[in-house]
Amino acid sequence: MQKILVVEDDKAINGLVCTYLRDNGYAPTACCDGAEALRALENDSFAMIISDIMMPNVDGFALAEAVRTTDVQTPILFMTAKDDKPSKMYAYKLGVDDYVVKPFDMDVFMLKVAALLRRAGIAESKRLVVGNLTMNEEEHTAYLSGEELPLTVREFDLLFKLLSYPKKTFTRSALMAEFWDYDSSATSRTVDVYMAKLREKTSACDGFEIVTVHGLGYKAVLK
Repeated sequence: MQKILVVEDDKAINGLVCTYLRDNGYAPTACCDGAEALRALENDSFAMIISDIMMPNVDGFALAEAVRTTDVQTPILFMTAKDDKPSKMYAYKLGVDDYVVKPFDMDVFMLKVAALLRRAGIAESKRLVVGNLTMNEEEHTAYLSGEELPLTVREFDLLFKLLSYPKKTFTRSALMAEFWDYDSSATSRTVDVYMAKLREKTSACDGFEIVTVHGLGYKAVLK
């Protein structure tokens, strides 16, 4: 059972979030502010931190900054009434993984929690399993139904990225910037060619498909 730290000074909201987490199979620990949360982190480890921003003593920004000085992996999800762009930008610069504005739908909120924990698990284990496809980022190997799948380094990295964020659309320009870097010969057509190759090589995979989002780019959709 994954332990999640919930940091919120509003007792009603704190209790509601903790109840939903328990009902979904998680083990929440409730704290009323960032100072109490930091003490909890000294004594225990958590799979995720869910925190408000505006709190007494130590606020959410200070909490996130303190956590990120020693821990860059544990997902941090902000839930806050602050809906302004500067607050969101500052949160992401501090290393916060997601930002939810109150009031929010609890069912959607729980989906965000599950998605963040899934990504964190992939990052920690460096292993990804989708249907009959298994990928190991550390070894840069991929197996389809037990048979090694011949992928180039760039093909592997592209596929691992898409499958790490299912349903998220990646634009051609974003993929070029990340995987082709300063290669001046690369164009948006280059991305299309690679995606065509990946579709061909993974056609026997029963767990996902690579979908073209017209006018934008590509995403992986789980079956």
